[in-house]
Amino acid sequence: MSEKVVLQHDDLRRTLRRIAHEIAEKNPEPTRLAVVGIHTRGAVLARRLHTFLGELTGTELPIGDLDISFYRDDVGARTPAAQPVVHDSHIDFDLGDRTVVLVDDVLFTGRTIRAAIEALFDYGRPQRVQLAVLCDRGHRELPFRPDYVGKNLPTAREERVNVRLEETDGIDEVTISEPQTAEALA
Repeated sequence: MSEKVVLQHDDLRRTLRRIAHEIAEKNPEPTRLAVVGIHTRGAVLARRLHTFLGELTGTELPIGDLDISFYRDDVGARTPAAQPVVHDSHIDFDLGDRTVVLVDDVLFTGRTIRAAIEALFDYGRPQRVQLAVLCDRGHRELPFRPDYVGKNLPTAREERVNVRLEETDGIDEVTISEPQTAEALA
């Protein structure tokens, strides 16, 4: 299967730093800001953004992570082998009167974001929720638009965007995989 690299280590770092600057500019009161990442890679990216935001604002922002496994609309429709791995969620701060920046790696149909907002509201009601994504590949099925985008990736619906991070995969890169043909699967 052929992969095209669209972001490498240094590109990814610059992209996250730029997103952090945009978040800081749009939210002049950092004491009312919190960062929450969606498991798995969104949580890793959230930790990196949290570090950059702390450097920019001089504030120790609350950070959390969210597992959406039981909020997905396809959880019962999957085969037993394709069921998601469940992680713990960690939100140990009050969401009220805060702007929560929800972080994910790839925005595609919008279903993950819908599930994440539902899960987030089980922990409280933030004043506002903003969405930061590393990659926006389009093909939305639900009406979500990110506030912060690292890279827009025009893709065919059958292509796959692969985000690999050092913490989970041993390398920082974003690639696009071509769709598998019937011959390749045989």
